[in-house]
Amino acid sequence: MTPTRVRTLVIVAAVCALAAWLLLRQVYSALPPLPWTGVPALLLLAVAEAWSGRSLRARMRGSGRPVPAIAVARMAALAKATSLAAALVGGLAAGFLLFVVSSLDKAAYRADAYASAGTLVASVVLVLAALYLEYGCRVPTTKDEPGPPPDG
Repeated sequence: MTPTRVRTLVIVAAVCALAAWLLLRQVYSALPPLPWTGVPALLLLAVAEAWSGRSLRARMRGSGRPVPAIAVARMAALAKATSLAAALVGGLAAGFLLFVVSSLDKAAYRADAYASAGTLVASVVLVLAALYLEYGCRVPTTKDEPGPPPDG
């Protein structure tokens, strides 16, 4: 498995933002208000992944119990999937925000703008946490370890 590329996440988010914006131009008036409940859910996931990344990174560097290789592989897969899903959700939120930002004088549009902006920020935080978890899954090398460089 290769590390997640930021370029891939940006492309996924941009395509989803464009698709959401195009779709909302046709169906926005038939949609219910955008829920805000996604924001705390995404932030809780981000906290859990960042905490897991910190713990896993420390354990792989020798503090605490050793980590089974299968657990590291599962965490890496989780991080990769989460970063892609968060990029998708963030792209949809960005498309929603781009659509409603032109009509902030209307209450319904303003409420949807707050919800979509919060979802976008929470999605970015989740992407960062997932990338941190993925980084923590890498096998440490001698250049990652503190101390003087080895002779050689």
